[in-house]
Amino acid sequence: MKTALIILAAGKGTRMNSDLPKVLHPIAGEPMLIHALEAGALLEPERSVVVAGHGADMVRDATLAYDMAIKVVEQSEQLGTAHAVAQARDALSGFDGTALVLYGDTPFIRPETLEAMQTALSANDVVVLGFESADPARYGRLVMDGQQLDRIVEYKDASDDERTITLCNSGVVACNSDLLFDLIDAVDNNNASEEYYLTDIVGLARARGLSATAVTCDEWETMGINSRSELARAEAEFQSRARAALLEDGVTLTSPETVFLARDTVIGRDTLVEPNVVFGPGVTVESGATIRAFSHLEGCHVSRGSVIGPYARLRPGAELAEHVRIGNFVEVKNAQIAEGAKVNHLSYIGDATIGAAANIGAGTITCNYDGVMKHQTQIGAGAFIGSNTMLVAPVSVGAGAMTGSGSVITSDVEPEALALARAPQVEKPGMARKMFEMLKAKKAKQQRGS
Repeated sequence: MKTALIILAAGKGTRMNSDLPKVLHPIAGEPMLIHALEAGALLEPERSVVVAGHGADMVRDATLAYDMAIKVVEQSEQLGTAHAVAQARDALSGFDGTALVLYGDTPFIRPETLEAMQTALSANDVVVLGFESADPARYGRLVMDGQQLDRIVEYKDASDDERTITLCNSGVVACNSDLLFDLIDAVDNNNASEEYYLTDIVGLARARGLSATAVTCDEWETMGINSRSELARAEAEFQSRARAALLEDGVTLTSPETVFLARDTVIGRDTLVEPNVVFGPGVTVESGATIRAFSHLEGCHVSRGSVIGPYARLRPGAELAEHVRIGNFVEVKNAQIAEGAKVNHLSYIGDATIGAAANIGAGTITCNYDGVMKHQTQIGAGAFIGSNTMLVAPVSVGAGAMTGSGSVITSDVEPEALALARAPQVEKPGMARKMFEMLKAKKAKQQRGS
């Protein structure tokens, strides 16, 4: 079935009290708009259109960073949801298939739910996504006539009897693209808000003798986000479900409520995650790894059997092979670390390649930045880097080589060589006593002067 997505993302989000467009506020490390796009992307749409309004340039930048093929159109005046969908007409010119209308501030719609709507559309002209609510509050109501959806009534326009209905409107609609725009052309703004409601297309379709129905989902999928408190609740909901899924998949979380995950976090079975670990976007952890407490990972890959932390930071571009050990207060950025290598203590490894079974001593730093450009450090297999070594890139240390503790390495080191780059120790007998006497006398003189 050919599908096009129309994602409405034009709202200002006044209740957010923010300069950032509402749909760009993050959940699980990514804008809620990206969550909505990702759910629709799993349907392999032929076209996708984002309708932007407030902060359109920022919305456009975020959308195109996700997928350059997505069209972004602008709704210069916010005159209602039907008016917003109408802005996608030109971008879908010539398209003959199903149009799915989604919302950038409703990030949790599951692909399975959208597939169910596609299936229902094979026997109906219009399909609306609804949900049963124990507290319908101010949601629009779905007025059913058996299996047919008769109309959608907004809360402001609903009668007392209609407000007792608990089947509520999510706003998500599936319809043939040409029919959708034809119905929108007939929508007016004769209502309490004087807006062009997308929901009116159901009544218009039924008046033409066309069929409409509702597909239902769990209420949490339709969670809309309009304020900071709702954003916090959405984050909590996402984290709770993501943690539960990991536990079900065989990952051990010793304190689940303290672990925070990104939308795309992947963790293999039999991995142990200790308390207070944060996963940013772009993290894959293979089976059987251990992520110890208070570590922070983003944009990295951790292979089977590796141990990370405690208090470690893996930044984007960190690629760890099997059985690598990254210890406490170690930071790794844009570096490839081969099987069995160890970076155990108080080190920074950036823009580097570390060979298999190499040992990086405490306090080692790859000095990768000269103030303008980044440079590479290469350390061969089995090399031993002494504690407090400064590796001034670009530089390489050969396989099986060794550096002495406290060395500043500015030239390449041959394989199996020992490199020492530090000033010789000088000892001056009695000088410490003389220095202390001199300094104490100076301090006493300053105190008398004050």
